Amino acid sequence: MNRLSTDPVALFEAASDGHRLALARLMSIIERGSQEARTLGAHTFSRVGRAHTVGMTGAPGSGKSTLTAALATVVRSIDERMAILAVDPSSPFTGGAILGDRVRMQDHVTDEAIYIRSMATRGHLGGLSLATPQAVRVLDALGWPWVIIETVGVGQIEVDIAGAADTTVVVVNPGWGDAVQANKAGLMEIADIFVINKSDRRGVDDTRRDIQQMLELSSLGDWEPPIVMTVGTEGDGAQELWATIGEHRSYLEQSGELSARRRNRIKAELSKILNWSLEARVQSVLEGPRGAELHEKLESGEIDPYAAAQRLLEIDESD
Repeated sequence: MNRLSTDPVALFEAASDGHRLALARLMSIIERGSQEARTLGAHTFSRVGRAHTVGMTGAPGSGKSTLTAALATVVRSIDERMAILAVDPSSPFTGGAILGDRVRMQDHVTDEAIYIRSMATRGHLGGLSLATPQAVRVLDALGWPWVIIETVGVGQIEVDIAGAADTTVVVVNPGWGDAVQANKAGLMEIADIFVINKSDRRGVDDTRRDIQQMLELSSLGDWEPPIVMTVGTEGDGAQELWATIGEHRSYLEQSGELSARRRNRIKAELSKILNWSLEARVQSVLEGPRGAELHEKLESGEIDPYAAAQRLLEIDESD
């Protein structure tokens, strides 16, 4: 193919034939959003369900990228394929960690069986919280069996994104800090597997004990998150981590929880799309002449905020 089409469906077919540039353009369409992204979403929605997604989250500097690269090495040793999405909600312009991630994963960037993409929102309705699941859906529809979603930090957006995966891995380091803060960040709620990376450092036993105590105080189901020790820079523990991810996948499939999680994710995605669509519609009305008229009435005291909001909801966009 000498010249790629700009049509998302044609690009999807080209990517299905192995064209990496077509896949890159599909990811760009998803980041931008707009009608092309919706066309792509409609085209791929019924073709998914085979890929298993793994969310990797943890504080900046915990070694997520290095650990992800170590997992990629394990995956290639068993002749599997993997896609990696490095997600940075904080930088809509530069992609944030993109260069750093690719430096740390440089052993895999030329491997046709490993796909690495850094994502940052560039105008997508709802930002990365909606762009990320669509990117995963496209990769799934293209036949990638494993998709890792790596976030840059542990803020609420990052936790939401990582928690949208089938299996969520929370990466911490020895001396990881106040356990109460970890609970506030939502890590205990989303963690399926805990990893103590850089486990060759002092304080590892205390960190393991802290996590175990928190788990004992938490309301857990049939799956108790295991704690895996790794040294990502050396690849130590990467095989054990991959095996644990496989065990969690088996548990999800056998218990029926995998289907339940995916159903809940679709419901949550629909709710987000509705919320963002309504917000965009309201903002459009507020910026128009009817919105200006209501603002004037509010300032003069002719109408109260609740009545103004009700009138805004009743305004047809075509007015």
